Amino acid sequence: MRLILLGPPGAGKGTQAQRLVEKYGIVPLSTGDMLRAAVREGTPVGLKAKDIIERGELVPDDMVVQIVSERIDQPDAKNGFILDGFPRTVPQAEALDRMLREKGLSLDGVIELKCDEGILLDRINKRIGETAARGETVRPDDDPEVLKKRLVAYRAQTSPLVTYYSKRGTLRTVDGMAPIPHVTAAIGQALDGHAGRPPGRRAPSGTPRKTARPAPKRGASGKRGAKSRRKGRAAGSRKRAKAPRGRVAGGRRRPRKTVKKPARKRGRRG
Repeated sequence: MRLILLGPPGAGKGTQAQRLVEKYGIVPLSTGDMLRAAVREGTPVGLKAKDIIERGELVPDDMVVQIVSERIDQPDAKNGFILDGFPRTVPQAEALDRMLREKGLSLDGVIELKCDEGILLDRINKRIGETAARGETVRPDDDPEVLKKRLVAYRAQTSPLVTYYSKRGTLRTVDGMAPIPHVTAAIGQALDGHAGRPPGRRAPSGTPRKTARPAPKRGASGKRGAKSRRKGRAAGSRKRAKAPRGRVAGGRRRPRKTVKKPARKRGRRG
């Protein structure tokens, strides 16, 4: 099972991702975690990424896709993966599709958690109040102004992915505002058609597809044509059976019929 989770900040993607990992035995892939691991391990891609990060620049899409490609080749990802936080843009999605296609793979589904931004902001305010009441430190992410900026960025960059995957028939939208167990159940129902089959794998390019030959249609014109053909055959047989003119069937000459003309009446003379 190869999945992508889409949704605005605060939609609960992390919670649902963990539940999907437990259900399907797949690995969660976070591009941030993978970048940090590549830098820590000193891989060739990690060293390039380290220089870019230290300069305060964004890691290019092709480099991120390369890190994802190397990660999904590892044995623990043989059952599939779930991507959270990537792709964020349509160009990243296109690069991801190309990479999967080269491996003969495809996505099984893209889950969109549909949320109301106003309710998300209310949740943040409620969580801040509860945290403060317990005397705990409020997380930097739990800031309504920070969330507003992240929501604006999501609408500008990530929302177009909904259209992108919808056109490819892989998008499945779920109500992200429902209680957590209900959201989990809805995701499971959306993926029911894919859960029982092996991870998505494309047929090799150039493989011919078998198509059934459509049965010939018989309409009113076809019936009329068949009827006229039967009439033609019957007429032909009658012509063959008919004897030549002037002869009977046995070859003897047919006698001519004589017609007697009525006698002319003569008038009386005066």
